[in-house]
Amino acid sequence: MLEIIAYTDGACSGNPGCGGWGVVLQAKREERMIKERHLKGGEKMTTNNRMELMAAISALECLQHPAKITIHTDSTYVKNGVTMWIQNWKRNNWRGASKQKIKNIDLWKRLDAAKAQHSVTWKWIKGHAGHPGNERADSLARKGMKPFEAAKTG
Repeated sequence: MLEIIAYTDGACSGNPGCGGWGVVLQAKREERMIKERHLKGGEKMTTNNRMELMAAISALECLQHPAKITIHTDSTYVKNGVTMWIQNWKRNNWRGASKQKIKNIDLWKRLDAAKAQHSVTWKWIKGHAGHPGNERADSLARKGMKPFEAAKTG
């Protein structure tokens, strides 16, 4: 059976500031790597949380067919949001416990739609702790941010 694993990460220079996101996608069969794909992108003025969300969204939206995927993220915001909080937010018209509209509604709705197409397992991993997949996703996120950093200084 084909197994898809994604390592996702977001980065921001300033918060808000220019940001980037990165994804390492791995397709495996019986523990053997079949294919690996790298994705990255960024924005001129954003937040770290938005970049973390964009990494997860991009991992799911790039899949051309419904799939079983495990997403590794170092963002408790993304992991807890998608596994614990989102159902209540939707039930309460995208409002949090304080009755205020939640931040990043546009991306939470997009993530909700993207994950509905797949069977997703969410795993939190400690960031910047030497995990190869996470470190590579972080590197991609920083590369995704580079064009916006250059525009800021140039």
